[in-house]
Amino acid sequence: MDKAEVKQRSAAISKRLAREMPTVLVELDHANPWQLLIATILSAQSNDKTINRVTPALFAAYPSPEALALADQSEVEAIVKPSGFFRNKARAIRETSRALVEHFNGAVPKTMEELLTLPGVARKTANVVLGIGYGVASGVVVDTHVGRVARRLELTTHENPAKVERELMAIFPSSAWIEIGTRMVLHGRYVCLARAPTCGECCLNEVCPTAETPASKSWTARADAARLVIESRGLAQGHSVVPTTSG
Repeated sequence: MDKAEVKQRSAAISKRLAREMPTVLVELDHANPWQLLIATILSAQSNDKTINRVTPALFAAYPSPEALALADQSEVEAIVKPSGFFRNKARAIRETSRALVEHFNGAVPKTMEELLTLPGVARKTANVVLGIGYGVASGVVVDTHVGRVARRLELTTHENPAKVERELMAIFPSSAWIEIGTRMVLHGRYVCLARAPTCGECCLNEVCPTAETPASKSWTARADAARLVIESRGLAQGHSVVPTTSG
């Protein structure tokens, strides 16, 4: 595929996903960048629905980085236990909060380089915090869903998230990095499913080289229908939230 074709297809993908998800969002409930950072760390090998049940009690008990940094490990473990791998996660969010207090005056930093110094934070988590928390486009969020969607769209052949991210950053303009990553996460979660992708209902059908069935209706009608599912967090069609990997 030559560069002109890639550019044309990427523009079509961006346009259609923007119709499907006019508002860029994450499904992790949060009130500020610190809460988003902690929730994203907890979401590793879990799902957003579970994390959203855990974090209200966590943030009520520990409303600031300072409070969580001083928290008792066993007490934090008890709160975050439903998220899975709770001992490691409790330690990570306490150590991250301590690092924020000791090195960043309790504030979540606004650069990729600084965020990557925090325990439990890799590029995916940093991109979520920078993009959603601060509107800073330092890269593209790549989780399980984004990787799968990108491979099916033949935007990459890689499995490694770092390599997928580099290719997506080369394909899409930096002005679109925040939106494309976030939209591909939700498109993969609710439409381009791992085991049974709903190709006939997908707004990307005509620009997807691996679509398994012909499209139904117009792409705009398909995008509008998917938007209702996404905005209802899957309840519109009975979808469950699919676990994602974090980092």
